[in-house]
Amino acid sequence: MVRHLCIAFLLGSALFAAAQDEELNFFKPAGTLALNGVAGRIDHLAVDLHGKRLFVAALGNNTAEILDLSTGKTLHRVANLSEPQGVAYIPGLNRLLIANGDDGSLRIFDAQTFQQLHRVDLKGDADNLRCDAAAQHIYVGYGKGALGIMDAGGKMLGNVELPGHPESFQLEKNGPRIFVNVPTAGAVVVVDRVKQAIVAKWPTAEFEANYPMALDEANQRLFVVTRKPARLLVMDSRSGRRIAVLPCVGDADDVFYDSVRKRIYVTGGEGFLTVFEQRAADQYKEIAKVGTAPGARTSLWVQELNRLYVAVPKRGRQRAEIRLFEAQ
Repeated sequence: MVRHLCIAFLLGSALFAAAQDEELNFFKPAGTLALNGVAGRIDHLAVDLHGKRLFVAALGNNTAEILDLSTGKTLHRVANLSEPQGVAYIPGLNRLLIANGDDGSLRIFDAQTFQQLHRVDLKGDADNLRCDAAAQHIYVGYGKGALGIMDAGGKMLGNVELPGHPESFQLEKNGPRIFVNVPTAGAVVVVDRVKQAIVAKWPTAEFEANYPMALDEANQRLFVVTRKPARLLVMDSRSGRRIAVLPCVGDADDVFYDSVRKRIYVTGGEGFLTVFEQRAADQYKEIAKVGTAPGARTSLWVQELNRLYVAVPKRGRQRAEIRLFEAQ
């Protein structure tokens, strides 16, 4: 009996070591950034490449944390927010944008002094943010179903009504379309940002709670992650045709496409990230599960730095922090 237990233990240890080695083939732990004094849920992140800063929407803490990527220290804290969800940085103007879910405000700050410059009051639940760098337009999903369009100063330029509250959405760089996850409608909604109108609606059918989204524009592929069940959907971004469906981490809130390695990274609250390989535009395979932490739903892949930043909330003895993973 003891011999069998010893063999089982050795086999288990060997399998665990092999799993760790497999993880290191794809990601190498590259340190942590402490989020001192931060409690509660952490939402989305943004980066300032030139200034080497990371912006973190600490939703449950009602703050935005600004971290120095060189030293790992906290540079500043923007306090008195109202459930910050989306965060974006406009480098040319050195502006920090924060969308607040509770009061529905979009607040624009000088990213040097962190003085609030403008405030746009929307109709509640201001959520994901995207910036069109070329046009210097800001897009924010908000309310029971709308996509607001404004200039970098916060002046409203338009509004697109949607069939439900928008979650993640992606902008084409070489075209006018915006792909929007609308989970309550069970669909991906396609918006023409020039016409400011819906031009298509692609149902996700039996795959519900479509929250994260990423875009591979070169191969015309859209990556949509659902929570019920936990799946990665690969769709043709021209027609909405479903290319592939693969199991992934549960409770996902972010997905990214690594255009250099042809990989897809999905982070979820289940406590790991799923790594997929794009073998061809129509061929995908799960190649790794990398451990993170329970509740680590949100993240940011920075192609220029070759790193994935994973937000880990405070839970029990686990402190709030950002874990860094370097792609191999």
